[in-house]
Amino acid sequence: MKTVPMLIERTSQYGVVAIVLHWLIAGGVLLLIGMGLTMDHASLDPMRMFQLYQLHKSIGILVLLLVCLRVGWRLTHAAPALPADMPVAERRAAHLAHLALYGLQIVLPLSGWAMVSASVLGIPTVLFGMVPWPDLPVLTTLQNKAPVEAALKGFHHWAAWTLVVLLVLHVAAVLRNAFILKDSVPGRMLPWQAGSSQRKQP
Repeated sequence: MKTVPMLIERTSQYGVVAIVLHWLIAGGVLLLIGMGLTMDHASLDPMRMFQLYQLHKSIGILVLLLVCLRVGWRLTHAAPALPADMPVAERRAAHLAHLALYGLQIVLPLSGWAMVSASVLGIPTVLFGMVPWPDLPVLTTLQNKAPVEAALKGFHHWAAWTLVVLLVLHVAAVLRNAFILKDSVPGRMLPWQAGSSQRKQP
């Protein structure tokens, strides 16, 4: 059986597409976290809250689509190599952290979508006020939606806090690499360095 050749060569810098997707997703996730905290703790009038929920759902679906695109790109484009002198334990921790971040960025929008689909209110989702978005088919036909919606809401809540913790650790690790270890890791995802180290096509 013939082996499939590598589509790209591994370098020390992410490409432009990966960098753009990374920062778009990061911005979307931060917006969603801020909106989630506002929806949980702020006292807003019903119409303002409704608009915030709709925007939260819209950005959540957009992030889900961007993450799926990011994962597809990552599967066909090798990540830059980590520093050669990085300890094995740190390499494994970095890989596990990235897998967890990818997983949560997919699971959170899906759980939110499922929660909306199982909602007893049955309010339709219209992305950015323009694009109707369907509910998940099985959940819309449940006879007793309330307990399912409550369970999904709890899962979504704690998954969001888990993501917050991972993001704090991620940022802390980047700052450590930048200011203590002073290695090349933080620069791999900086937009202004993308043009100087493009991936080579075969």
